[in-house]
Amino acid sequence: MDSIDAAIVRELQKDARLPNKDLADRVNVAASTCVVRHRALRERGVITGYHAEVDLTAIGRPVQAVIAVRVRPHTQAVVGPFMEYVLSLPEVLALSHVAGPEDFLVHVAVADTAHLQRLVLDRFTTRREVTELHTNLLFQHVRKHTVPPAAQIRD
Repeated sequence: MDSIDAAIVRELQKDARLPNKDLADRVNVAASTCVVRHRALRERGVITGYHAEVDLTAIGRPVQAVIAVRVRPHTQAVVGPFMEYVLSLPEVLALSHVAGPEDFLVHVAVADTAHLQRLVLDRFTTRREVTELHTNLLFQHVRKHTVPPAAQIRD
């Protein structure tokens, strides 16, 4: 990935709806070059998709939490189905399979703390493979919208 590809990715992370002409102007290349580069970035899997970001409060889900979950046995036969189950829950925003004292970190957004309690008690603690969990209420969640390529952050 060269500096032009990196600039295209950076600009699209800021605004994925940017028209090609404006994108080309921002990265200082011809529109035809920009469209070819953009397509190549998608084909190589550098750009994996586009999405609309929503305000969770505006859609009635202002309470966020991270639920740390330990499962036993920690085997592929348990991990795969557990991940599928968790991702099927409408409250789940993201799921991470991690190393450390917990096996999973589950980011959820719900209407209120009563909903969070029901989610934990009805959807997680009832699972046979779940041996331990900790719920951490998020006061604030801020996500970076641009991620530079590794080559740009090395010393």
